[in-house]
Amino acid sequence: MIHFFYSRHRRLSKAVTTALAQVTPSLWHQAWQTLRRNRLAILCLVLLIIMVLGCVVGPLWSPWQGEGMDALSVNQPPSARHWLGTDFLGRDVYTRLLLAGRISLSIGLLTMLLSVTLGYLLGAVAGYAGGLTDKLIMRVADVVMTIPSLPLLIVAGAMLSEFDFSSDARIYMVIIMLSLLECPKLARLVRGQILSLRERDFMLATQVLGLSTYRRLFGHLLPNTIPILVVMATMAVANAILSESALSYLGVGIVPPTPSWGNMMDAANSLIDFQRRPWLWIPPGTAIFITVVAINVLGDGLRDALDPHLKRSLK
Repeated sequence: MIHFFYSRHRRLSKAVTTALAQVTPSLWHQAWQTLRRNRLAILCLVLLIIMVLGCVVGPLWSPWQGEGMDALSVNQPPSARHWLGTDFLGRDVYTRLLLAGRISLSIGLLTMLLSVTLGYLLGAVAGYAGGLTDKLIMRVADVVMTIPSLPLLIVAGAMLSEFDFSSDARIYMVIIMLSLLECPKLARLVRGQILSLRERDFMLATQVLGLSTYRRLFGHLLPNTIPILVVMATMAVANAILSESALSYLGVGIVPPTPSWGNMMDAANSLIDFQRRPWLWIPPGTAIFITVVAINVLGDGLRDALDPHLKRSLK
């Protein structure tokens, strides 16, 4: 009888738990439902998907190669043959715009991944360990954040020019530079979140239960910092694209023949090009504007969907 009673009790408890799990949606499902109601954020998400697919697939359908030159069509305005015109070497601007989008978007995504990884680890170690480790990491982060990022990037880009890196190698060097400047911001935010979460009741319960440091850190503490990490990751992509475009426009970032949106705008570096050949700088400038605005709006939508209280903490 007692065995029957306890077996029945366990079956009922399991059934109730399963029913509650089915009724209560997960965090990501709730966030997606909230994000779907934000029409502007969904529109920006669709624009970004179209932008990425166009940059990846578009050049494959173009009849012109990225560096293919048409000597008879130098600096020609948009036409049926060249949809966005040609540059001073007779290259098709439309094809180069899509190829440059591959480079600029790849730099933004890779910079985000590297900076988020470094910032996440440094912030987690500083917030959880505390003491001298926390002070050392945060003081280094403070020093990096006090230096204006653009002048520092210009100096670093000029040093790359002196070392005579190849155009392909400069892509990876630019990614590393942008990541090292972005990760201190992420580290401070993650550290703040961990310091706040470390004193919550569920973390005190893990101490009472005697869980290992590994389970407390990776099983309970770090997963609760993912919402702020997702939001800041989207912002990091936009910042990386803007910074790379500025460096390439100044000639110390991605250099030809590797195309990027920044060095495409650098092609219109004279008053005559600026006034009479707007097809050289308007398409890449518009691509940068649409991409950065769409990423920022999507980041705001993700922030509101993942954590409504995060808006006040980021101000």
